[in-house]
Amino acid sequence: MLEFAILGLLQEAPMHGYELRKELTAKLGAIRAAISYGTLYPTLRRLQAAGWITEAAETPATAEEVPALTSRRGRVVYTITAEGKERFAQLIAQAGPETYDDTGFGVHFAFFARTDQATRLRILEGRRRKIEERREGLRDVLGRAAERLDAYTLELQRHGLDACEREVRWLEELIANERSGRAPTAPRPGTTGGRGDNDSPPTPGASRSERP
Repeated sequence: MLEFAILGLLQEAPMHGYELRKELTAKLGAIRAAISYGTLYPTLRRLQAAGWITEAAETPATAEEVPALTSRRGRVVYTITAEGKERFAQLIAQAGPETYDDTGFGVHFAFFARTDQATRLRILEGRRRKIEERREGLRDVLGRAAERLDAYTLELQRHGLDACEREVRWLEELIANERSGRAPTAPRPGTTGGRGDNDSPPTPGASRSERP
């Protein structure tokens, strides 16, 4: 998923490592993009070895970026190759089970604007099935074992069930939009976008069961 996200970002513009990490955080959210440079740079090297990205000219380091009496070189800029664009096209067209889990769905959803409608719909429907199965599992636990759970464990199970129910509603709305050819409507800052306060959509793949 990290390779997929990097290739997608480099299709937008060449970037150096710091910019990539910053854009991953902006696009995927701070939790999913909590990756260290120790994870990022080995992934960049693998992509280079595969021929999917290459190093462009280095950007010169400014005086503020280079401490006195050091010879730190400029930052390496990465750019996607033609082979990398082909690889990204293959990855973005995938709609298998790996795109339904929390991480896979979140990363693919971040690039939905560049995904064809049929693939978006397959991923959304697959994600809905997965969350419905998770919801039914939680309902089963609460129905069979609620009396054996302590108060905090019981509250945690209810929290998970609430998150699943919210995400199913959100996914159903997205699926209805896709089938009718409508794009999601982002609410304006300070508004609910037509939803009640308790019906705000979850971040893809993340729990949003917090109640006011």
